[in-house]
Amino acid sequence: MALGNFSRVTEFILLGLSNRRETQVLLFITFLLAYVMVLLGNLLIIVTVMTDPKLSSPMYFLLCNLSFIDICYSSVISPRMLVDLISQRKAIAFEDCIAQLFFLHFVGASEMFLLTVMTYDRYVAICKPLHYTVIMSHQVCWVLVSACWAGGFLHSIVQTLLTIQLPFCGPNTINSYFCDMPPVIRLACTDIYITEWLMASNSGLISLVVFLVLVTSYIFILVMVRGRFTEGHWKALSTCASHVVVVTLVFVPCIFIYLRPFSTFPSDKHICIIYTIFSPVVNPLIYTLRNNEVKASMWKLWKRCKVF
Repeated sequence: MALGNFSRVTEFILLGLSNRRETQVLLFITFLLAYVMVLLGNLLIIVTVMTDPKLSSPMYFLLCNLSFIDICYSSVISPRMLVDLISQRKAIAFEDCIAQLFFLHFVGASEMFLLTVMTYDRYVAICKPLHYTVIMSHQVCWVLVSACWAGGFLHSIVQTLLTIQLPFCGPNTINSYFCDMPPVIRLACTDIYITEWLMASNSGLISLVVFLVLVTSYIFILVMVRGRFTEGHWKALSTCASHVVVVTLVFVPCIFIYLRPFSTFPSDKHICIIYTIFSPVVNPLIYTLRNNEVKASMWKLWKRCKVF
């Protein structure tokens, strides 16, 4: 459809998760607690890693970066969503919607790439322990983390450019609680067949390929260490088990949502809760409750704080 006499949309209306006031209040309390847990849990991990010299290995450096990404990711969605839950009119300006979409994919893709780097770190630690400090040096870790952010930016800028080149002339109601590609491009006043497949090949294919690489890596690690489990191997594999849970929570919903045409399926907003709200909450719990070194360092940090 050509724009013709239609004016360009200047704002979108977010339908949210429910239109019942009682449900909105319950969701507000639940998501507020979740956001506070994300901030406090991940900040605690960052402070613990930065203040304890014993946690100076590449694994904890990468964990610290993952915690920072989780804070950024939740902050892209949660504050706006919490405001909307207590607002009568859930409107978001077109520019703000595009900005949210950009930062969502920027941080989200960076996290996917970082999880891949963390898998590589576990592979080196388990399969090449004697060369670990050389292969995963401080400089290499910084290069890898920088590459994750650069890859996330490149991915996101492509998605954003594909979105803003579409004509939006009405309707302007988004059946979701945040701005993302599937619900937004459904509102375009043109045929989006080519665009949605380009986006699916960008987001969905990247998610699928990275997920398969991670699964293959874990299988390879298990094959390499079978029959020779030492205490160090069990410790590393325990970390891998935590990593697998995080990877599953992040990748499986993303693959389901993005690796298909957007316009032929109903809204996936309830599935999105898994990786936008639930995953950032459980990440600190997964990485701390299964890691005795982190728990011990947190306990020492707590005792030092009590002294002051």
